[in-house]
Order: sequence, then C-alpha cells, then structure tokens
Amino acid sequence: MEISDENLRTLGKYLFETLNADVTVRRTAEKFLEGVEVNQNYPLLLLHLVHQPETDMLIRTAGAIAFKNYIKRNWTVVEDQADRIHESDRTSIKNLIVTIMLTAPDNIQKQLSDAISIIGKTDFPTKWPQLITEMVEKFAIGDFKIINGILRTAHSLFKKYRYEFKSNELWTEIKYVLEKLAKPLTDLLVATAGVISANASDIVASQLIFSSLVLIAKIFYSLNFQDLPEFFEDNMEVWMNHFHALLNIEQDTLETPGIDEPGVLQMLKSQICDNVALYAQKYDEEFQKYLPQFVEDVWSLLSKTGLQPKYDLLVSNALQFLSTVAERTHYRNLFENPSVLSSLCEKVVIPNMEFRVTDEELFEDNPEEYTRRDIEGSDVDTRRRAACDLLNTLSIQFEPKIMEICGQYLQVMLSKYVENPKTNWRNKDTALYLVISLVSRGSTQKHGVTQTSQLVNISQFCQQQILPELERPDVNELPVLKADAIKYIMTFRSVLPNEVVVSTLPQLIRHLQSESAVVHTYAACAIEKILIMKDSNNQAIVSGGHIQPFAKDLISQLLEVLERPVSEENEYIMKALMRTFSTLQELVIPYLGVALPKLTEILKAVTKNPSRPHFNHYLFETFSLSVRIVCKSNQAAVKSFEDILFPIFQGILQQDVQEFIPYVFQVLSLLLDYTPSGSLSDAYMQLLPCLLAPVLWERPANISPLVRLLRSLVSQAAQQIIAQDKLPGFLGVFQKLIASKTNDHEGFYLMQALILHCPKECLQPYLKQIFFLLFQRLSSSKTTKYVINVIVFFSLFIIKYSASDLITMIDGIQDQMFGMVLEKLFIAETQKVTGQIERKIVSCGITKLLCESPEMYTGKYAKYWNQLLQALLMFFELPPDESTFPDDHFIEVDDTPTYQTSNAKLNFANADKEDPVAGLGEPRQFLVQSLATLGASQPGRLPTLISNTAPQSQTVLQTYLAKFGVQLV
Repeated sequence: MEISDENLRTLGKYLFETLNADVTVRRTAEKFLEGVEVNQNYPLLLLHLVHQPETDMLIRTAGAIAFKNYIKRNWTVVEDQADRIHESDRTSIKNLIVTIMLTAPDNIQKQLSDAISIIGKTDFPTKWPQLITEMVEKFAIGDFKIINGILRTAHSLFKKYRYEFKSNELWTEIKYVLEKLAKPLTDLLVATAGVISANASDIVASQLIFSSLVLIAKIFYSLNFQDLPEFFEDNMEVWMNHFHALLNIEQDTLETPGIDEPGVLQMLKSQICDNVALYAQKYDEEFQKYLPQFVEDVWSLLSKTGLQPKYDLLVSNALQFLSTVAERTHYRNLFENPSVLSSLCEKVVIPNMEFRVTDEELFEDNPEEYTRRDIEGSDVDTRRRAACDLLNTLSIQFEPKIMEICGQYLQVMLSKYVENPKTNWRNKDTALYLVISLVSRGSTQKHGVTQTSQLVNISQFCQQQILPELERPDVNELPVLKADAIKYIMTFRSVLPNEVVVSTLPQLIRHLQSESAVVHTYAACAIEKILIMKDSNNQAIVSGGHIQPFAKDLISQLLEVLERPVSEENEYIMKALMRTFSTLQELVIPYLGVALPKLTEILKAVTKNPSRPHFNHYLFETFSLSVRIVCKSNQAAVKSFEDILFPIFQGILQQDVQEFIPYVFQVLSLLLDYTPSGSLSDAYMQLLPCLLAPVLWERPANISPLVRLLRSLVSQAAQQIIAQDKLPGFLGVFQKLIASKTNDHEGFYLMQALILHCPKECLQPYLKQIFFLLFQRLSSSKTTKYVINVIVFFSLFIIKYSASDLITMIDGIQDQMFGMVLEKLFIAETQKVTGQIERKIVSCGITKLLCESPEMYTGKYAKYWNQLLQALLMFFELPPDESTFPDDHFIEVDDTPTYQTSNAKLNFANADKEDPVAGLGEPRQFLVQSLATLGASQPGRLPTLISNTAPQSQTVLQTYLAKFGVQLV
C-alpha cells in the first residue's frame, strides 16, 4: 500500500465506519481493515493519519486505537508462523513513533505510548537501543506536556521490573536502563520540584508539574523493586529529602471538587508512601536513618486526611507503610509505648475500619464490586483492609496490650449495638472486623484462616455473636450484619469445629432468599467453600448423603437467584450449583429434570453476549458434570443430551463465539466418550472437516480442546475417518503441532490415539514421514518435554506393533540410526520421564525392546543390551531426573499456553487417561517374566548378558526376581 493522500482518505473513511452504530456497516469496515493490515505500509499509513492535525479527531483517535491493537496482535512473531509486519515497516515505526506520540493530543498520546510499551517488551533494549536515549533527550526541553508523555511511556515500559523473575537478562537490561536513566531522572526530580512554588498560582501548570512527579515516583519504584541500585543508594538523601518535602506539601488548588476522584497531589503522596514502604521492607539497613522521619510524616498525614473516598488509596498506602515498619522487631520502640498504641487504635485504626455511608452505597448499588473487594481480596487498596492489616500486625507484635486496648472498644461497640440494633448496627460491623483482624494469624485462599490467637475463643464468639444474626427470622433484616456473619463462618471455617460449620448449611440455604445481592452471594460462596472442606483424613466433611435432605431446596433456591435481574450471571451462584451437583453425584439425578431446562435457557442467553467468563466456565462445568453423572450409569442418555445441546453448539460454531468454542469441543468430547459403540451421531462426522480447518488451530485456546475432540473421534470412529479419507488431515494437524515447542505434546497425544485405534496398514504409508518429522524437530530444537514425548511415543510404538518394527522404521531413515536412538534417548534420557501411565508405557516398551527383539540380544545392537537393562533398572529405582536442556529456556512466557487456554479447560470434561498397557501388569513383574521367557528361548545366553551389567543393577534385579518368584534360566 502506497502512502498517498487517496489511501489516507480511504483508511480514514473505513476507520470512521468502525464507529458506526449499524452493525453491518461496522463489520464491513472491520473486515476491510483486517484484510489490508497484512499489506506493507499499512501501519505507517495509520501513523501518518494519526499525525494529521487537519483530520477529524474521531478518526485520528480510532486510528491510534487501531494502530495499538495492530501492534498488540502482530508485533510479537508467534512461533511457527510468518511475520505479519514487513521488516522495513518495523524499522520505520520505531523511527517515527516517539516523535508522533509526543506531539499528539493526550488521548492519542496514551494509545501510542501503550504501543511503544508493547514494542519495547520484545525489542528493548537489544533491537531498539536508541529508544531510551531518544526519551532522555526530551527531558531537557522543559515542556511538561512532552515530559509527561515520555515519563508515561517509561513507566509503562519499566513497570514489568516489579513482577518479572530474576534472571541475568533482566539484570543486564535494568543495568542498561539505570546507566542511561538514573541520573537524568534524579536531575528531573530536582528540577521539577524546584518549579513548584513559582507555578503555585497556575492550576494548569501545577497539574502538569505534579503529574510529572507522580510518574517520576512510579518509575523510581519500578527501578528500585528488584534490588537497590548503587546510584540510588548513593543519592538516597536527594530522593528521600524530596519525598519528605512532597509528603508535607499542601496546595488547595490541586484538590478535586468531588468526594470520589483523588487529586494529583494525593496520587503523588500515595506513591511516595509506596516507595518508602518498599525501602523499609527491602532495604532496611540503608534506609534506617530516614525511617523515623517518614513514620512521623505518615502519622501526621493520616491525622489530617478526611474520610472521603478520594483519599482511600493515600490512606491505604500510608497504613500499609506503618504495617511494614511495625512488622520489624527493631522498630518496636516506635510503637510499644501504650499511649502510642492506644492513640493508633483510637485515631487511625478504628476510624478507618468503620463502615462509611459510601460503603453502604456500594453494598446496595454495586454488590458485585463490594463482593470483589470484601471476599475476593481486591480490597488491597481500601483503607478498611489496610486498617485491618495494621491492627493484625500490631496484635501479633504487641498481643496482650492490643487485646486489652481493643477489648475495651469491642465491649463498647457490642453494648451500643444491643441497646439499639437498628440504629447502631455499624458498631457491630466494626466490632466483627476488629475481631477478625485481632485473631487471624495465618490464612490461605483455599482454607481461610488456619491459625488464630489463643487469647480469643472464636468458637464461643461465633455462638454468641454470629449464629444469632443468621438465626433471625427475617433474612432481609440488617443485611450488612448478615453478610458479616456469613463472612465470619467463611473466614474461620478451617478452625471452627466441623459440626458448627456444617450446622450453618440450612441457615445459609435460607439466606439465598435474601433480597440483598451481597447476602445471597455470600451465602452461595460459603456453601461452596463448605462443600469442598476436608477432614484430617482428607475426606469431605459434607457428603451427598449429608445434603440430600435439603438438596431440593438448595438447588431450587440457587436456580431462583439466577432469575433475579441483579444476579442473572452471578458466578458464585453458578459455582455453588456446580459444587452441589458434584457433592450429590447420582443423588442429583431426580432434580435434573427441573434444573437442566433452566440451565439450557441460561446457556442460550449467555451465548448472545458472553460477558462473564467465570460464570460461563462454571455453567459449562455444570453441564459436563451432568453428562458425566447421568451417562455413566445410562449411556442411552447421551442421545438426550445431544438433542438438547447440539442446536446451541451449532449456533456457537456458526456465529464463531470464540469464548465458548473451546468449551463446546470439550463437552462434545465427553459425549463421545460415553457414546455406546456403534451408535455415533452423523453430526460428528459432518463437523470433522470444520475441525481440521487451519483457522480453528490458529487460536491458542482451541488447541487442547480440539486435540481432545479429535482423539475421542478417533477412538469412536477410526473406520469412518479412514473411509472418508480424513487421515491426511489428522496428520497435517500433527505436523503443525509437532513443530511448536508450546504444543508439541498435543501432537503426540493425537498421534498416540491414531496408533492405538487405526489399523497399522492404514497408517503404514505415512509412518516414514511421521518419523522423519520427529527426528527433524529433535535435531533442530530439543526441549526436555519433546524428548520425553519422543521416548513415550517410541515405547508405545513398540507395545502396539513390535520392537523390530521400530528398529526397522528408524534404520530405514538412516542406516544404524537406531543405535543413536538407544544411546542418546533410551539410555541417556529415560530417567526424565514422569507421569504414572507414561512411566509404565516406557518401562514396558523398553522391556519388550530388551526381550522381544533379536536385533537387541543377538544382532547388531547387542552391545547396548546391558546398558539398556541398567537404564531400566535405574528408571525403577531412582527419582526422575529434573535437569533440562538449554532450548527449554528459549520458550518465552508469551509462547506458553495463555490464561485463556487454561481458563477454558473443563475439569469435569477431562478424559480418563487411556492406559494402553493395562493388561501387562506391574512393570517390574513384567520385566522379570519377560526376561524368564527370553532366557527359556535362548538357553545360556541370558546369564552372560546380565553378568555384564553393574553389580548394583544385578542386585536390584535379584530383588525383583525374588519378590515375584521368578527364576532365570
């Protein structure tokens, strides 16, 4: 595509049409852009269009978003796929983008800044070393609009240092960045702070200056996260003095008018609290002399900061800083004075723990967000959570004193509540948070709190203060306290007596009727967590028999909640329903007649707009579970499920609902697994050409489910696949998968299914090419995973066909090649194989190689016999070898299966792992029995062969012979 005015006008026209409300116009425009994006100069046309001030701002913004998304989709070259961006375009983009970004309006600047970060993720610094130099040069301009653009990009680029694993590559990159950026950034901090007072009366200039300071503080955090750089250690005084001054600065003109949105000054102070908390936590010794001053600063800050939501992040970070300091025993002197502790509790902790009017509004108007914060732990930035964390830290460090101080407040709050529950319910809410914070000593996501303070009897507190709230007749009375009571049960479920926890189930089911979305959500969440609890013997504390008496009520209540507008796609309700089905197993069957039609209607509805991934996941899990439970005992029911689900699945596939396609493949696989032999629906074979189409295999989330479906099809319909000449299509898929480091194991799974279920004569014409491809990949990029899969595959080939067939096949590619396979794979790497069935396949395959192949015990490979036996005995006796090959480390994080892939995996649709060696018995026994058979057929030869193995191996073999009562001739 030529960069011309005509092409720019055409591009602008289509970009404008992507904003059209008419779906037909919009889709047509999107399809056009999708079609031309592979052309050379396409991204440069977008950049030129975005850079034209005379072009309509809507079009420019659409162009900037399209450019960012284009970069996101195409800049990283996916393994085994062609580069979709021309090399000259890559160079031109990197030469142009920084300048265009800096001269663009704010909304476009942000999109281009994100694009630079995406490019930088793969290209900086090795392929784009000039980026940081180009950025730093702009600091000297003095224009804060441009400086902010640079700083925003730098922050986005270096933020990854906060979460990346330590490695030599990472250290090298950070060192390079520090050499280029540390001093200019420090100079910029000093210069920017120096112009604050001169611009104090200019609100616009002040906003820009403080925005720069916020970004400088964020970049400081990223650059210091992994380790304390020498430059920042040497210049700690400069940074800390400025942080101290900025924490204490007041400028009313920067205050935002509302109560919700924080101003730029609050954002700066909150980031500084984060920075000093990082230093207090990680660089304690170097930071020690500055710490008391910051404790004083933060304390002062907290005492004069209001309760409005706009200050929440600032207060939260300030409290977290105090928690970090309080955790360290050598700072006890800053807190241990009883008056300090009392003042902390009274003036800082309890006021920030109270349930505010804004919290109540969130509880009522946005129950989903309230739930996410309160029980999912996304409240890390809330002042309430930070106050709880600080109190918990103090209660661990100064337990008796804190218990005494808070005990007094607790009594007062509970007494006030008893006086007038309807008016003073907030007092009890705070009291419950106090108790949870005071007594929690250790917790996990799976089990809740697992250790508690010995100074509080949580079981007694539960009987006196929690159960009465749940037993109130009106489930809609005082909903916040209802939610608190349910949360208490959830939090302490692992430390409360099991009988107490289980006894709450009827009350929790009753609370599913609550009009409050928070209350019925918490009730469902608690039920689900109780149903997966295990006792000390790892047995479920609630069985299907336990909940059968109220199963009808539980299922109907959960389904009823899903009909309410506020909870139509409530993931906790669906998860509780899934867990109920799982606990009841076959006891759920009487209720499926009512439940499944309702779930089918829900599935039809969400197919039109899949917006809740977790809800959708649990919905498909529930269907999978239903299929498994019903069809396990009644295979004829497969047809009924197909009749219900096929029309919906057909719609999903035709409309290309990408989020649901992996689920559809897995449920279809499950139905195939339970289909009685000989009664396969024609629909599967009609679907097969679509399953083999390359476009489906380009989406990472589809690959594992598709392989699962093809394997199930092969096991059910190998003859039809061969008759319809679809075998080459399967082998094409195998070839694509085997070339990928990420998905090669899926290729092996598919090939194993073909080997196990297709007649050898049908595969024979393709076998040489299959083996050639395997060796080609082995020589080009040998990863540990690939080597293990090759060994397992060769072993399965031996078991299914014969050892001689394997030797003939490999030597047919290159004379004497099987000797290299023995030496480099079977003898050298077998110890790396893991997985119970995989190890069994390999041990039985090697046994057959040793005992059923004349080439091994009398022929050209006899010299390897004793080494191979020794390798097999060590395979049995030693733990797996966990060493890896160098090529493993070239698998990029971005190349590994994505969240989408793992998220789309249905646990209840998993295939039962096929065991092709189930009839061969215990592998050690199979070895000694096979050796005995070999000895009988070759009199006198076996003792000589065995005598050449190491004495240790001979001892191990004697142990097996004795154990299984076998004698060798």
